[in-house]
Amino acid sequence: MKKGEKAQVWIETVIYTLIAFAILGAVLAFAKPKIEELQDKSIIEQSIKMLEDIDGIIGEIRTVQGNQRQMELELKKGTLTIDSANDNIFFNLESRYAYSEPCENDDECTPYTKGDINITTIKFGNKNNIIAILDYENRYDIKWDGNDRNEMLIKSSTPYNLLISNNGVSEGKTIINFKVQ
Repeated sequence: MKKGEKAQVWIETVIYTLIAFAILGAVLAFAKPKIEELQDKSIIEQSIKMLEDIDGIIGEIRTVQGNQRQMELELKKGTLTIDSANDNIFFNLESRYAYSEPCENDDECTPYTKGDINITTIKFGNKNNIIAILDYENRYDIKWDGNDRNEMLIKSSTPYNLLISNNGVSEGKTIINFKVQ
């Protein structure tokens, strides 16, 4: 093989390698957002299941003062807020995935209802803000560690141990207390 032919083989090898990298980069540029969207869909569905589990535990303990249950919560993405001031619990996630029909702002949204959970998708740019709410305003007095304050649980590598308890009745509403152990 002559010296010029060896150089041509190396140039061809480099060009083919660059073409392969360009194709791989183009495929990843398309596939990565779709993979993230599917991951977000899974997280949203798990979080809605988590809210259903919380609602189920509240249903179990609501009748007898002193009843309590412990629950393990895994938050891989998003936030779970215990809003004691408004007696509701909500999960919030910024996502590429639109769980329900997206709207431009919260005022014009009609929530999608799944059981007792109202789910709203608010579009901003190329992302969506997914909000899933358990509203107990007319049924229970929600407390965080015995107080009317908000507590936000954020994503964590370790699960939260949430204690949900019935602390009796006040002003005609059962007091449901939340506490992380």
